[in-house]
Amino acid sequence: MEKNVRGASGSLDMTVGSPYGLMIRFALPLMFSQIFQQLYNTADSLIVGNCLGTEELAAVSSSGPMIFLMVSFFEGVFLGAGVLISRYFGEKNENAVSRAVHTAFAVALASGVFLTAVGITLTPTLLKWINTDPDVMPLAVSYFRVYFTGSMAFVLYSVSRGVMMAVGDSRRPLVYLIVSSLLNIALDLLFVKVFGWGVWAAALATVISQIVSAALCLSRLLRKGGVVSLSIGKIRFHRDMLGMIIRYGLPSGVQNSVISLANILVQSQINIFGKYAMAAYGTHIKIEGFAFLPITSFNMAISTYIGQNLGAKKYDRAKTGARFGIISSVVLAGTVGVAYFFLAPHLFALFDRTPQVIAYGVRQAQTIALFYFILAYSHSVAAVCRGAGKAFVPMFVMLAVWCVFRIAYIFVVMNVFHDVGYVYMAYPITWVISSVIYFIYYHASDWVHGFDREKQNKRSRT
Repeated sequence: MEKNVRGASGSLDMTVGSPYGLMIRFALPLMFSQIFQQLYNTADSLIVGNCLGTEELAAVSSSGPMIFLMVSFFEGVFLGAGVLISRYFGEKNENAVSRAVHTAFAVALASGVFLTAVGITLTPTLLKWINTDPDVMPLAVSYFRVYFTGSMAFVLYSVSRGVMMAVGDSRRPLVYLIVSSLLNIALDLLFVKVFGWGVWAAALATVISQIVSAALCLSRLLRKGGVVSLSIGKIRFHRDMLGMIIRYGLPSGVQNSVISLANILVQSQINIFGKYAMAAYGTHIKIEGFAFLPITSFNMAISTYIGQNLGAKKYDRAKTGARFGIISSVVLAGTVGVAYFFLAPHLFALFDRTPQVIAYGVRQAQTIALFYFILAYSHSVAAVCRGAGKAFVPMFVMLAVWCVFRIAYIFVVMNVFHDVGYVYMAYPITWVISSVIYFIYYHASDWVHGFDREKQNKRSRT
């Protein structure tokens, strides 16, 4: 009987053993990791909303989508690095794994410098673009600028975590994230509740916690002997690896940016309805982040599993894992959506007991929650595509549907009805359209042989 192999470095070979057991074992630590990752943002909103007030909560909420826009592109690029490392790990090509890892860290260092400079410099301009309430603007600027001083720590943690997960190690990133998330909550309470500092202090707590999580990850990767050991002296851009990271990661980065840009445009329309709608929308994003964690975890497991098994040329095994991952995500999302639909009033009240905030939040939650299973299907097939090196497919789908069509729809309904409920409906409408497209692609295309055709094309060019 085949058994999966977890090495001393914590790596997990997902090309042997039960696909179902492997994906669950890999996804569960990821889910707990995502819970604590979400605590980073949610702790700020929860503590600020209860200790400072609605305007301060609106300031933190207004920063969320803009921060995601700034960082999501680079997270997508790191996803490309993870796919590449998973593929070479499946092929048992340790030299290629090492070169991909060190190139990924070179990209991360450059990204950290860029994010810090742009995030701090362009803060007021970016917040004006999304119609931030003038009463909230000074608070939002202070939060945003402090947050982006920690950009380098954020990207180093993200790339380290991606490298570990690419070789099947989802446990150590969980442990490191638990430590830093609990530290973030403790510092939030100390800075905001005990010291009475403003919203900028909540961002400072997040920055300090991100530095700790990055340091813990790097201390592990810098140890000798692991398949993904990091050597500072070897960090550089390997041209061939950089090209493939861009090829696999750029579409995911563009996709993330497109989604976040569309969400910012949605938020800019919601902001027109005032600070209560702003606070409710930001709170919904935090709650939804928790609600969708099991699905996100399975999607990460799908990409790693598909990448390793296609690298090992185990095509039927890859298909089996893909089906299991998609079904699991859809069932989980449906369950979560029903729970959110009924619990929404209580969940929003945890953040802000202002009746107007709760009313806006419940209306949005109950408009979209029962469609979560459809959203899960889109994300799951997109994860399959990324794991198979087909990242351009979800990029084009998201660009066409979640950006262009969603924005056009909102422009029309806001000019005709000027009712926030029609803005909320933009999400389930576009989820249904993208899922239909993904269904056709998944069942009609030969996604399992993408890496093989890529190798054949390289040989023919040489």
